[in-house]
Amino acid sequence: MTQALEGFLQALSAGILIGAVYGLMCVGLGLIFGVMRVINFAHGDFMMLGMYAAFYLFTALGVQAAFGNAFGPFVAILLAGPILALFGYAIHLALISRVSGTRTSALEGEGHYAQLILTLGIALILQNGGLIVFGSVLASIRTPLSSSAWVLGPFFDISIFINKARGIDAVVSFIAMILLTLLITRSRIGKSLRAAADNPTAATYMGIDVDRAHRVAFALGSGITAIAGGLLATNYPFHPFVGVEYVIVMYAGVVLGGMGSIIGAFWGGMTIGLVQQMSTLILPTQLQNAAIFVVFLLIIFFRPQGFFGRVVERT
Repeated sequence: MTQALEGFLQALSAGILIGAVYGLMCVGLGLIFGVMRVINFAHGDFMMLGMYAAFYLFTALGVQAAFGNAFGPFVAILLAGPILALFGYAIHLALISRVSGTRTSALEGEGHYAQLILTLGIALILQNGGLIVFGSVLASIRTPLSSSAWVLGPFFDISIFINKARGIDAVVSFIAMILLTLLITRSRIGKSLRAAADNPTAATYMGIDVDRAHRVAFALGSGITAIAGGLLATNYPFHPFVGVEYVIVMYAGVVLGGMGSIIGAFWGGMTIGLVQQMSTLILPTQLQNAAIFVVFLLIIFFRPQGFFGRVVERT
């Protein structure tokens, strides 16, 4: 009984830690979709670029020498966020703005067909370009914290081991989520993003530059997901096609949380992390993804709008 309880608590803690990073990934995608209503197939590949940006900042651009092996990776990860935010801003300005925002009024189906094809094309270019530039060899952001753990307990002969790197990843994810929430709810930029998301036409009449709000949302979403990708890279190796493995998880988390809800996207990602880790108690590791989508279908069956979604039509 004690062994079973210890296994349950260990899986629960691991699910919370990895779920926090998944939640941050989903928040980046949820922010873009919530504001722009653009289905971004390339989002996982922006995460991949964030992983490589953090990797090269750490290994080749002096962060390792300046901050050491233990905390240098996390400094590099935080620096990768603004870099990918600028890259996302430029991609939106050059390409995605052509098929989104105020220009979609003249396009059939509000430009969704063009958006799908464009973002899929960007994804293919980033994947194959990454293969050419970075190569196919697996990379990882090595830190000694990934192979050490904090011990909680013993409590009634039960001890819980918390991987140090994953623990810091989770703390960074929660802090990033809190800061983003404050930005969205308390700042002038956040108000313009919410106005552009709720009613772009009315926002335009109120003097808000909807296209600029979309660029800011795309940049923020790209930067946040880059940070989440860098956090994942402290525990998992990656390659130029790693985005394909996680983009389905991102979309599942966004749908679970409720389309357009930033907080919902975070809790959707948390749910996926918990299900993934808890399923290992009764299922082989190979069936983790199957367990995720069984729970996903059950939740959507009973609550189609997601955890925080509203049963209303967008104006």
